[in-house]
Amino acid sequence: MSSIFCLVDDKRIPVYRIMWISDLPHFCGHDDCDREGQYEIRLEQDESVWASRTERDATVSMIESWQGGMHADDDNWNDPM
Repeated sequence: MSSIFCLVDDKRIPVYRIMWISDLPHFCGHDDCDREGQYEIRLEQDESVWASRTERDATVSMIESWQGGMHADDDNWNDPM
């Protein structure tokens, strides 16, 4: 049985709390920004964690595995049985 937690930065995040994951790294252009080049993982209640590309990719894989391995090319996910 696989875990329902993924490791992002130094935090174990339950995958069911993840709302969306950025496909592009953060760039705002501000000199004092510490998040440049990191990927935002948005959680419930307007919380976010910031991930490296490796962490982001691992999180996406974990969510796909957790929800049953469905991929974007599986186009019959919404067909009634």
